[in-house]
Amino acid sequence: MTTIPSNRLENARILIYSHDTFGLGHLRRCRAIAHEIVERYKGVSVLIISGSPVIGSFEFKARVDFIRIPGIIKLQNGEYTSLSLHIDLSETLAIREAIIRQTAKAYAPDLFIVDKEPLGLHGEVRNTLYDLKARGVRTVLGLRDVLDDTETLLEEWVKKQVFPNLDTLYDEIWIYGVADFYQPLKGLPLEASVDVKTVYTGYLKRLPEGIAVDDIRHTTPYLLVTPGGGRDGRELIDLVVSTYRQFTTLPYHAVIVLGPFMHADDRQYFHKQVEQMSNVTLLDFHPRMETLIVGAAGMITMGGYNTFCEILSFDKPALLFPRTVPRTEQLIRCKRADELGMLTVLDPETTTAEQLMQHIESFDKLPNPSSCFLLGMLEGMNTISQRMIDLLPADRIRPIATQSGQHRDAIAN
Repeated sequence: MTTIPSNRLENARILIYSHDTFGLGHLRRCRAIAHEIVERYKGVSVLIISGSPVIGSFEFKARVDFIRIPGIIKLQNGEYTSLSLHIDLSETLAIREAIIRQTAKAYAPDLFIVDKEPLGLHGEVRNTLYDLKARGVRTVLGLRDVLDDTETLLEEWVKKQVFPNLDTLYDEIWIYGVADFYQPLKGLPLEASVDVKTVYTGYLKRLPEGIAVDDIRHTTPYLLVTPGGGRDGRELIDLVVSTYRQFTTLPYHAVIVLGPFMHADDRQYFHKQVEQMSNVTLLDFHPRMETLIVGAAGMITMGGYNTFCEILSFDKPALLFPRTVPRTEQLIRCKRADELGMLTVLDPETTTAEQLMQHIESFDKLPNPSSCFLLGMLEGMNTISQRMIDLLPADRIRPIATQSGQHRDAIAN
């Protein structure tokens, strides 16, 4: 177990950028990191810049706040469009860039963490990075364990002019995963200096937030079914609902969370489908998914990064149905986890209700992910906390006697 020396920070400020164009993954990852930072260290504040239209639906701890920039949505064909403003995409991007740059100037962070997009969406963070580097602010690029297949990522980063800027604009690159599981930058034409500044943190361990709510207390034992944000989860939910309609004596209740981005017509359709079904509880959205996961016997879900972290953190057996568009990221992650024996991967397009029924019937025989953990699998929060201290200016840090990492892990276990 890694313990993190506890420090009190003297008015340290962390700024996190999350572009948020598809689903909830980026926002939930940034929020989890922000909450961990303020939990471990007094005297620090974290400000999140996000394009998520549902960021206001989440609860935030004291000393964590957010600024929402105009939303942009990524379409299935990979193109972008303004989410709510009826103006040209270029105008929306100009507004976003201006807000980001002015926020960074006024907030005056000591550390700037950029999530996933090295230069921001359509380069909207490039000038902010230049501004902050000129002022001596330390900068970090945070990447999930899998970005996309190597060929697609190479083409994308060449087009976005990422490679010439990785070394000059970032002090460190944090990969929120384990090198023995997957190396997202392997095979890319990177400078040797970029390899040196790359840190594999381990996955981001999650803890339950608050007390479980009453909307599931009557459904234990249950399987938690979630397509993440829900925008592309119709096939998964349709399969689960069909299975529970045909096979009414399954040993587990199904608690289905549709997600805030599921199309309104699909949402209405599923609510109508389960009206008379006693073996299914349907929720549109839940701001504290961790509380639902804790009580679940297991999960039926897609293969997003945050979901994977939660499966690992709460050690839940899982059936995963990874999406393949607009990226193959989920498929790559799930296949690798399946190879290691951590979970079971199924195809929503070919799996029948009868086949899913058989998997649910034998759910108690599925392995717990912890039986196949790799070294340092859940050390992400510890590593990030230590790297943050190493990057902050010395005058922001005041060591104190106690150690908080041990206490936090004790709570989690």
